Amino acid sequence: MAVTPYFPGHGDPRFGVTHYDLDLRYRVSTNWLGALATLSVETAHQVSDLELDLGPFAVSSVKVDGVRVRHVHRAGRLTVPLGRSRPAGAAIGVEVAYAGKPQPISSPFGGVGWEELTDGALVASQPVGAPSWFPCNDRPDDKATYTMTVTTASPYQVLTNGSLVLKRRAGGNTTWIFSRTDPMATYLASVQIGRYQVGDGLAYPARLAARVRNDFGRQGEMLALFSDRFGAYPFDAYTAVVADDELEIPIEAQGLSVFGRNHVDGRRGSERLVAHELAHQWFGNSLTIGSWNDIWLHEGFAAYAEWLWSESSGGEPAAAHAKRWHQRLAVMPQDFTLADPGPRRLFDDRVYKRGALTVHRLREEMGDPAFFGMVRAWTAENRHSTVSTDAFVAHAQRHTSRPLAPVLSAWLYGRTLPRFS
Repeated sequence: MAVTPYFPGHGDPRFGVTHYDLDLRYRVSTNWLGALATLSVETAHQVSDLELDLGPFAVSSVKVDGVRVRHVHRAGRLTVPLGRSRPAGAAIGVEVAYAGKPQPISSPFGGVGWEELTDGALVASQPVGAPSWFPCNDRPDDKATYTMTVTTASPYQVLTNGSLVLKRRAGGNTTWIFSRTDPMATYLASVQIGRYQVGDGLAYPARLAARVRNDFGRQGEMLALFSDRFGAYPFDAYTAVVADDELEIPIEAQGLSVFGRNHVDGRRGSERLVAHELAHQWFGNSLTIGSWNDIWLHEGFAAYAEWLWSESSGGEPAAAHAKRWHQRLAVMPQDFTLADPGPRRLFDDRVYKRGALTVHRLREEMGDPAFFGMVRAWTAENRHSTVSTDAFVAHAQRHTSRPLAPVLSAWLYGRTLPRFS
């Protein structure tokens, strides 16, 4: 079904980016970023210019295939003239030099993207915050590989989505080079800078060590459970970062998640969120929706992972969570459809919980062997690619002889909350 784009001012469907090479120089004390971004572009249509997304930086130079060109940078869009028309399938190199104070990008959910911390910085870009720190084609379906070079003062630890390739110190600064070889959506690209202690899949302020180690102590068990239920973990590593600031919500990036100090209390009070963000590595990071209207494929499965962890770790079974949340949703406004909630409801808790209920209802309909086999096949067949609701429905039907359309149509496309068994 045709859906109006949720963020029409972001992204350009005329081309894709296959690789980003980002060379970042960041001064923590003044929140100053100087950068050189090199993009490997491949055209999808005949084009004579490119439209990139970039926040309010001073752009000092733009080059196309090594030749400097005159650019226009206005209202978050960087127009790059190509000098001559390029056919579909053309490979183009674009280099952008820019500098300034990175600031979050406005969205219906507040500012998102690069965020200055009390002593450091973090990046949490979902859904449209990537232009807050680098020029990009800001579409969730345009996944690329990355090289990130970050230079900052030596007392600070740097973490990004990639694997550390090189670390060198010169004077009072340290340069870190990371590589991400599996494709990643722009909103999932991230940089974390802080005075962190790093080890065992965690990065955290030293003073919070005991609380963090306790509250994330069962993360390995979660990884084992989800690998069994969802299929092999899709990346080479995972790190949970705890910033020494309070954050409204934790958020995932590819290969890592970011929590605030308010999410660690030493009593595992936010453990469901630990499970939720970990599950996004399968649903959201490896399998990424191509259009934001399908957000339930990310959040519904991640919310359901909370219930699976509860079921496995001695808490309430998933069915009990489903019953309770169905009762709660039944008395709330039913003013959206799950498969197209609208941009302002993108991260509404009702979308998360109705998504989880849809997953549970599908599990009931198919039975555990067929359901979890279907999920593992879904993540394996679509590893590191983009997905959609229509593709998921067709995939699920191939794994059972029971007709799923009557069930899924009501849950995905009806406004009224369906009855629950």
